[in-house]
Amino acid sequence: MSNKIILSVENLSKKYQDFDSEILALDNINFNLLDKEFISIIGPSGCGKSTLLSILSLIDKDYTGNVIYKNNLKVGYMLQTDSLFPWKNVLDNCLLGLKIKHIDNEENVEYVKELLRKYGLEDFMYKYPNNLSGGMRQRVALIRTLALKPDILLLDEPLSALDSQSRLSIGKDIFNIIKNEGKTAIMVTHDLNEALNVSDRVILLSKRPGVIKKIYDIPFKNINFSNRKLEDKYSILLDEIWRDLDVNNIS
Repeated sequence: MSNKIILSVENLSKKYQDFDSEILALDNINFNLLDKEFISIIGPSGCGKSTLLSILSLIDKDYTGNVIYKNNLKVGYMLQTDSLFPWKNVLDNCLLGLKIKHIDNEENVEYVKELLRKYGLEDFMYKYPNNLSGGMRQRVALIRTLALKPDILLLDEPLSALDSQSRLSIGKDIFNIIKNEGKTAIMVTHDLNEALNVSDRVILLSKRPGVIKKIYDIPFKNINFSNRKLEDKYSILLDEIWRDLDVNNIS
């Protein structure tokens, strides 16, 4: 991680029009994202976490304030579900974005094949999604996102469909892939342990309208995924975040 700012969010607010009134979903959001940084966004249900991610992905352009990407950076968006097409094999699923953009040339196809080899999916390259475990499907979905060589990854609860045991191992896999590929990432999650295990900083949103209640700088950010829970400060920080939440859970 460097000190180079690659994304600035300034005075961002979002309103929804209801039948007879306006609902303020997000209010005056301000933060910067550094190159190679991993930020997690947490908060109570309905606080605007996924709405914020949709705005950052430029899918939702109906907001006030500024979202400033430096140097025309490319953004990749990984959804909650893997959304793999069951009639396409793993390789073809990963190549989908390249084909849509008509850039499935030899160099880019070989890049995707190399990612599949690198992250344990070489033997499944020509298998179909129904032959994969949930964790493997998530790895495929991540590689499909990486195929377009994004500078920033936006992850919307990428592990929410997995059981608790799988979340730990697959979370480690995804974290390692993102770090190994030198990517910057923003992840929405409702799992505090997940956030603490992967993040350099954690942004806590308040209940609606979502405002930034606090930003936590992770003191053990240089510790790898597997060993973070062994740090004395881990449980202290976990308790602090729980106390700062507006509700008893963030499901």
